[in-house]
Amino acid sequence: MSHARYLCLMPFDRDRVLRGAAALLARKSTATMDEVAKAAGISRATLHRHFAGRDVLVRALEALGIEECEAALDAARLDEGPVRDALRRLVREIEPAAGLLSFLYSENQLFEGEGQNEGWERIDARLVALFRRGQESGELRIDLTPAWLTEALFGLVVSGGWAVLDGRVAAKDFPFMITELLLGGALRREGP
Repeated sequence: MSHARYLCLMPFDRDRVLRGAAALLARKSTATMDEVAKAAGISRATLHRHFAGRDVLVRALEALGIEECEAALDAARLDEGPVRDALRRLVREIEPAAGLLSFLYSENQLFEGEGQNEGWERIDARLVALFRRGQESGELRIDLTPAWLTEALFGLVVSGGWAVLDGRVAAKDFPFMITELLLGGALRREGP
């Protein structure tokens, strides 16, 4: 049986295809739909049948990224214990999605205009609440807004994800590097 015929007979596994696309696009954001199909192990026609163009694929990847972020937020138990511990749990939980988030972060159309997915707002609200709790408990500096700390966390996760994908940083070091840099700048210091 030819490879092309075999690909046509395989059942379509949307999650596997999206994860394959995410892995490729995180490493090569300019990959063509042909390259995405090949990486996912399906024909271009099958890919196009399920994702009619790059924009549709990117929106599906956005939904996956939001789903993974919300799952990480849930697993991190943000309301439990000191904020620094909650942040460490969150960064550990979000690390597997860092490559996908790095790709999504570079897709400007996801964050412009009225078409923005409200999932990002839900994620931001939960993080802002975490940072606000840290400020109210006296753990975090009050001169940095919770919104800025949220943006800084996303920036560190994304750049850490790129560094891991590029081989400049070991994946095992990701949680430590992110939390230590963020907390090193965000922790409240007792001044003279």
